[in-house]
Amino acid sequence: MEGSEAQPEMQASIDRAVEWVDTDASGHQHNSAIMRWVEAAEAELFRNLALPEYFPSAPRVQQVVNYTAKLWFGQRVTTTVKIQKVGRTSMTLAFEVHGHAHPNSPGGLAAHGTLTTAHVPAGSASAQPWPERIRQAAAATVPKIGGSER
Repeated sequence: MEGSEAQPEMQASIDRAVEWVDTDASGHQHNSAIMRWVEAAEAELFRNLALPEYFPSAPRVQQVVNYTAKLWFGQRVTTTVKIQKVGRTSMTLAFEVHGHAHPNSPGGLAAHGTLTTAHVPAGSASAQPWPERIRQAAAATVPKIGGSER
């Protein structure tokens, strides 16, 4: 998730340990733990962008998670999110979850995927265009390729 030299990417990362509550009966992470960590990194990203108004109006409309390795109780993990695409009424974030070396694992990429939200303001029954302040701040973090957004 490296940034472009022409325009640095805005991303946020959190570091956590896999807690007992994050594991299932087999001793590795439960699938729901990944999305909790992603949402914590997402919150950090929007705090860094000074956009607290994002959360009350951004329900999830799609989550895609690719699991590539197990994470074990006590293992340190780093979760990173970045804004991948800003649409008229939706926004897609890309994420990666990396495990650090652990007795049960050499570490490395454990999960990656995307999270898509829609702008549904309070009192609205459907998605509405993002407010200009959110759209501009979020779009400014998306790397440009050949002068256009991805």
